[in-house]
Amino acid sequence: MARFLIRRLLTMVPVVLGTTFVIYATVYALPGDPVQALAGPDRAVSPAAAAAIRAHYQLGDPFLVQYGHYLLGLLHGDFGIDFNDTPVSSIIAAGWPVTVRLALMTWVLQALIGVGLGVLAAVRAGRALDFVVLGGSTLVLAVPYFITAYVAQIVLGDRLGWFPVSGVDAGWPRSYLVPALCLALLGIPEVARLTRTGVLENRHAEFVDTAVAKGMGQARVLVRHVLRTALIPVVSLLGLTLGTLLSGTILIEGIFNLPGLGFQTFQGIQQHNGPVVVGISTLLVLTFLFINLIVDVLYVVIDPRIRLD
Repeated sequence: MARFLIRRLLTMVPVVLGTTFVIYATVYALPGDPVQALAGPDRAVSPAAAAAIRAHYQLGDPFLVQYGHYLLGLLHGDFGIDFNDTPVSSIIAAGWPVTVRLALMTWVLQALIGVGLGVLAAVRAGRALDFVVLGGSTLVLAVPYFITAYVAQIVLGDRLGWFPVSGVDAGWPRSYLVPALCLALLGIPEVARLTRTGVLENRHAEFVDTAVAKGMGQARVLVRHVLRTALIPVVSLLGLTLGTLLSGTILIEGIFNLPGLGFQTFQGIQQHNGPVVVGISTLLVLTFLFINLIVDVLYVVIDPRIRLD
């Protein structure tokens, strides 16, 4: 296990360097003048003031020099300073709890509903419930999730008044439940189908037949033997999904006006505030890689037959 962890950590280094380079280069190449964006669209900036601002934020340095400064800061845990002289780490600290709450609630809904529907469909394979789950999965995937979000916002929030339609003033979980459910609809069908396939493939495996021959009950066989093997690919999918959710909440956070990292990133792009976009994106990349590492370790916990060394 130790050798595996060291090997994975070493392979993360070029991934981090490559992804941060691409992110930094993309933000560097975005059209628009950050100096003018900082001043506002209706205010003219004198050449002297523009030169002073560029010198203060090192905007006149070559791209590789700017990227090198960013990497050096990153090694010391410094995500940079935005164009309002606010540490990016402070912006991350303000938005991170909102995004994590939204992502975790979405992930839990995907896991519980997706696995539950997949098991039910597998147990009732070929029957009405199975067709309902498969048909419903196709229908959910056919509707863009931002359309579902707007409809849920209007119906559940505005018309019925069951949930808040904007912000986090109502606290957890009321402010997060509808956005999380709308976002979870992206992953529930895939989790359900993968779980269904895994259960069907393992229901008649030799180790299952052996457990049944020993007199073990059907429910216990399903939970202890069938699901334990069937959930290995599901765990992998859910692990990747959690990492993706942390970086894929921009639209949902915008629709429901949740002040998370996605919302901050969207504002950073609009305001040409590159340090915010780069800093948050880097944090999300590191989080994604860390979650992948945890998922790989969980393989052994679920199925000790898998060897990592």
